[in-house]
Amino acid sequence: MALVDEQQVHACLAQVVDPLTEAPLLTHTTLSGITPLTLENGPAVRVHLTFSYPLAGALAYWQRTLREALASVVAPEQLQLTLDWRIEPQQPQGQLAPLQSIANIIAVASGKGGVGKSTTAVNLALALQAEGARVGMLDADIYGPSLGLLLGVEDGTRPEVLNENTFVPVTAHGLPLMSMALLTTDRTPMVWRGPMASGALQQMLTQTRWPALDYLIVDMPPGTGDIALTLSQQVPLAGAVVVTTPQDLALLDARKGIEMFRRVEVPVLGIVENMSIHICSACGYAEPIFGSGGGLRIAEHYEVPMLGALPLALAIREDADSGCPTVAANPESPEALLYRDLARSLAARLACRSGAAEAPLITILDD
Repeated sequence: MALVDEQQVHACLAQVVDPLTEAPLLTHTTLSGITPLTLENGPAVRVHLTFSYPLAGALAYWQRTLREALASVVAPEQLQLTLDWRIEPQQPQGQLAPLQSIANIIAVASGKGGVGKSTTAVNLALALQAEGARVGMLDADIYGPSLGLLLGVEDGTRPEVLNENTFVPVTAHGLPLMSMALLTTDRTPMVWRGPMASGALQQMLTQTRWPALDYLIVDMPPGTGDIALTLSQQVPLAGAVVVTTPQDLALLDARKGIEMFRRVEVPVLGIVENMSIHICSACGYAEPIFGSGGGLRIAEHYEVPMLGALPLALAIREDADSGCPTVAANPESPEALLYRDLARSLAARLACRSGAAEAPLITILDD
């Protein structure tokens, strides 16, 4: 076999567009190498691509797409395609310094309560983990912490304390977790004023011995009050996701959430429309009982991505109440696959941000 022309390979790959970012693939994916090989059936070549976001659930898609793109310069039987990913940290807002062991902190927020923010946050974290990333969770909803319940943490579980001032996070479904619910009981309501609550959250973030993480998902308090605003200013965030429902009232509050993040220079990575449609379990009839298209209208107005729309599904609620969220309980269900799609879209959008800092956090999967 004649040597493959690297420029031809590059030219073919340059024509491929990533559907998640709507940008040319090579703007955020590295052509790591072209290596001649000798196989039993003759000479071959390995083409190695390194993505900037985890994509375990999309490997088959990219294998097929890239083989088709290279078919004009490399015969299928002569091509070995190796795909892996490197997740880079992004520069947080302002002059804040990133935490040492955490590449990217992502806030999941909502303009009001009751839109499924926490359920979305835990399934998003589990979906990112299933895609091949190292993920942790911080419950910043200090007055109504719910991640312990959603992740099935047994009542009375407490984090280990090191040197009297450092917490070891509890692990649930493979996710390192810190929450005020792990330090109090459900009969001990928080009656702190804003500065005390914000200080407690800062302590949980900075005094926890987090393992090396690609993403820390922060379940923010609902609304745009003092605690949410303070956290948005003081926590080194790589970006934020705003969860809403199609209902007009929720959309109005979602606008306020987007405006808050913009004021503190935290990029809004996208909108998630929850409870977008209800599908009758008896007859299959689909009905947008909270309205339709609201999340897309906000995304278009603010020129931010529409990351995905999630159904109002009984299974999502039942799985959350059982302490085993849908992505963990039924990983091949339509709902879980929607969360996986959402996670890849979020990670890809984050990776496309400019100004990435240097970091060697690598997850590898060869074909």
